[in-house]
Amino acid sequence: MSSLNKSTLGTQETRLLKKSKKPSLWQRMMHPQARTAYLFLLPNLLGFLLFIAIPSVMAFGLGFTEWDGYNPVKWNGLDNYFRLVRDENFRIALQNTLLYTFGSCLLVIIASLSLALLVNRKMKGMSLYRAAFFFPHIASFIAVAVVWQAIFNPTLGPLNMFLSKFMEHPPGWLVSSNWALLSIILVSAWKMAGYYMLLFLAGLQGISKELYEAANIDGANILQRFRNITLPMLSPVTFFVIITCIINLFKSFDLVYVMTGGGPGRSTKLLVYDIFVQSFRNSAFGYASAEAIVLFLIVLAITYVQFKGEKRWVNY
Repeated sequence: MSSLNKSTLGTQETRLLKKSKKPSLWQRMMHPQARTAYLFLLPNLLGFLLFIAIPSVMAFGLGFTEWDGYNPVKWNGLDNYFRLVRDENFRIALQNTLLYTFGSCLLVIIASLSLALLVNRKMKGMSLYRAAFFFPHIASFIAVAVVWQAIFNPTLGPLNMFLSKFMEHPPGWLVSSNWALLSIILVSAWKMAGYYMLLFLAGLQGISKELYEAANIDGANILQRFRNITLPMLSPVTFFVIITCIINLFKSFDLVYVMTGGGPGRSTKLLVYDIFVQSFRNSAFGYASAEAIVLFLIVLAITYVQFKGEKRWVNY
């Protein structure tokens, strides 16, 4: 047998030995380091199972039942979903939620990007301005709602006291069905803008200065540089901001609960607030679960559409 054949056989035997010595999946899972990793993961895993996964599965199942929290659960199939189609309260809550979500998201993007452009410069005390703009995000929703409720007071609020110098009848804000939803949108955008400002600021600082220098040499003005350099380079950040902002706004509850209670009338009733009312005031847990599932599907569909259209305008 030639030396070449011997070396080939030796190589094959070595590979077979390595394969035979390779630990199985169970052995890798039971490795001491793996067990240590499982211990660190266990608290988060238990929290996810107890507070997210199991309640979500139960809510999905309750959507096909009728249950008031006391009497036995009754299976009613798709009755809750057929009832949603006929329910005027649900349609109004859905309409208000869509207006609130997309209106607030638009204002958040404009405000946060404007603030990021404003603080993206080297000036004395700039870190203080950044902290001041970010502070509303870390403030309690309840505290923010109470403060803005006082600001929007139609008779004693400082906003209308100022506007009364320029107009005879200032807006009713939270007590007017024409202004209440807009008031909630303004407060929501004011609170969220600081957080997304930091995201846009990080994106701005990641843009190469050479691009702006080349544009200056070519004679581009500030608007052309913003349209052709800043916006395209910020598209990944903008995409992330849109996704997270819409998801967070669809879940809004605190501001409406404290500031308006869904009123006046039904002008600020949002889907999450209506789910709360159906569950804990009307004791219609099955119907509320169906409403929650529909809300989840709406958010899922909007997110899916955004991801499908991502390649058309996001530049990585």
